[in-house]
Amino acid sequence: MRIAVLDNDRSQADLVCQVLSAAGHSCQFFDSGKDMLAQMRKDSTDLLIMDWPAGDLEAADILRRAKEKMAPDAPAMFLINGSAEDDIVAGMAAGADDYLVKPLRRGELVARVSALLRRAYPAQTGTEQLQFGSYVFETRPGRLLKDGSVIDVTQKEFYLALLFFRNIGRPLSRAYIHEAVWVRETAVPSRTMDTHVSRVRNKLSLRPENGFRLVPVYSYGYRLEKLGAA
Repeated sequence: MRIAVLDNDRSQADLVCQVLSAAGHSCQFFDSGKDMLAQMRKDSTDLLIMDWPAGDLEAADILRRAKEKMAPDAPAMFLINGSAEDDIVAGMAAGADDYLVKPLRRGELVARVSALLRRAYPAQTGTEQLQFGSYVFETRPGRLLKDGSVIDVTQKEFYLALLFFRNIGRPLSRAYIHEAVWVRETAVPSRTMDTHVSRVRNKLSLRPENGFRLVPVYSYGYRLEKLGAA
């Protein structure tokens, strides 16, 4: 899932992203509420984790504005120092769904995030099969089928294809694709991503006659379009 982390403490944000990336999520760090809200206008966010208070803007205002840009059921969690009751009340009143007390414990972080995501997206979490028309993604073994036949794809091609299908109709930036698929690789040449996209397009036959089209978005990234019954 796509998780935004707002925290002006870089070491804490790195810890959160490290733990959640290891759990299979895509995590994007922000140290500015303004920057995060601007990015939310471009890319979708499945879960928000934010420090409380939040730094450059009023925390309650950031949470309210972020919720307006997220899906109606998208959850938010905040992090607080100690068990300050006033902060807990303020965060929950502002629309948060849960909170964690610092210092963070890795196991608790993963468990709380997983619980929030299961409640918000029951059809997308905890499942081993995801079907999009004639395409079936078996997430646990990492196997991809079309019309019942296995498609020979690499692990990165599998997750790249799944990323596109989970975001049909949405333009995905190169930066977002990089973070989601090449999680721990800091430098990925542009041609490497383009080559993987081309392979996914060819191996899955993402052509108009099959109901899907994978197209570049000029100076931004790529978008998978559904053209009809597929």
